[in-house]
Amino acid sequence: MQNTVLVDPVQLHTMDEAGLRDLVSKLLQRIDEDGHQIQWRDAKIGKLTFEIARLRRAQYGRKSEQLGVTQKTLFDEDLDADLAALERELEELRNTCTKPKLEERKTPKRSPLPSHLPRIEFRHEPEITSCACGCALRRIGEDVSEKLDYTPGEFTVHRHIRGKWVCAECETLIQAPVAPEIIDKGIPTAGLLAHVLVAKHSDHLPLYRQETIFKRAGMAIPRSTLSSWVGVSGYQLQPLVEVLKAEILGCRVLQADETPVAMLAPGTGKTHRSYLWAYVAGEFEALRAVVYDFTSSRAGEHPRKFLGNWQGHLVCDDFSGYKACFSNGITEVGCMAHARRRFVELHEANKSQLAADAIEWIRQLYAVETLVKDRKPEERLEARKTHSMPIASAFHNWLSTQRLRVPDGSATAKAIDYSLNRWRALTRYLQDPALPIDNNHDERQIRTWALGRSNWLFAGSLQAGQRAAAITSLIQSAKLNGLDPFEYLKDVLTRVPTQPTSKLSELLPHRWSA
Repeated sequence: MQNTVLVDPVQLHTMDEAGLRDLVSKLLQRIDEDGHQIQWRDAKIGKLTFEIARLRRAQYGRKSEQLGVTQKTLFDEDLDADLAALERELEELRNTCTKPKLEERKTPKRSPLPSHLPRIEFRHEPEITSCACGCALRRIGEDVSEKLDYTPGEFTVHRHIRGKWVCAECETLIQAPVAPEIIDKGIPTAGLLAHVLVAKHSDHLPLYRQETIFKRAGMAIPRSTLSSWVGVSGYQLQPLVEVLKAEILGCRVLQADETPVAMLAPGTGKTHRSYLWAYVAGEFEALRAVVYDFTSSRAGEHPRKFLGNWQGHLVCDDFSGYKACFSNGITEVGCMAHARRRFVELHEANKSQLAADAIEWIRQLYAVETLVKDRKPEERLEARKTHSMPIASAFHNWLSTQRLRVPDGSATAKAIDYSLNRWRALTRYLQDPALPIDNNHDERQIRTWALGRSNWLFAGSLQAGQRAAAITSLIQSAKLNGLDPFEYLKDVLTRVPTQPTSKLSELLPHRWSA
């Protein structure tokens, strides 16, 4: 417990009146702080208990005709993962406010790992085999624990053998400690957990498919067990994602976009539209990272909540949800690709020559960007001023002239109005070499979710969507930094249990080293 007031009873008799008043004041303050802390913990425990009860009712009380077989399977995966994550959070919260009770050890009911799987032995012995009394220790036995590991296409068993050493004189027993792991006393290694997470959130393989693949490889792992592993892993990785978010909010330029994701409404068996937001460091920023945020709606409060007090340049489309952000020190930067898209749709619909001419103007702006994309900022700015600004000025004059010739309310008028009304935001990149011409860099980070939707159909709950967003943030950020997401997550899952909070940033993809 932090800020504990320790008092030596002997000192009480030597304290003067002022010292006693000061001590009483500190004790009363500590009691008040403890009261607030206990009240917060009780409220949090109550909330988690309610959530677990609600999920269990959904798990055992749902009607079978509401969902198809595949849909029920996917819902079960998210539900089991939600329960595992909530139960781990509740367990840790209770451990912080109650002393651990000594419970009778029960024999695990887990089946032994198949004997036909190859074994790799890891021996752990004490570094010092002499007792504090000076006598040499004698090895009297060993403890063996087995962990299931997976490399693509092959299961192996890691046998951890910890020898027992005892002193014959003072009966002191010494044994190498058990290393902390993501799932205490569980069978999966960090490698197996990393494989399950990458397969689910990067390769878009739902757990029921992974269950079948593992069975073919000789190991039957129930889908409920896989779901529990995903839930606990996602909970343990969440602090790392919060650190990644803080790093992204340290950038001067951010790019944002959103895409709809179906989410199952609790107790109804029906889905409603939720949204996945992608916030990525600007294309020309040194940081290569993306953080996803899963929300229940497309309301503007969600980007405002995510960005908080951040100030800088935000590259986005014309969605009204971003508008309120631009009054709080955030500068809007438009997306030329969105402007071009309206003319492309117009040309595809009726082969409009006006649309073709507009596309050609925009093509010239992109041609300059292609040449200067990899140049130094000062060279990029100079090229934009020399080549792009004259093109943009001529394009604006052409749009203004054409607008007078087309009737209000027509598709052509709407396409032109989009560019003219947002002209300042669309051309802001011409004055700042750190700004991109469009938001395509962020849209590429959204693509992984668009591909996944055809496999997992919907998110089983808001918590499941948020957990998927957190895990995918780390996986996609690892890809942006040229890392193998499996190797990255395998190492991170090994180190997270013992990594100090103050050093979590060392595990971020852009700083990670194996």
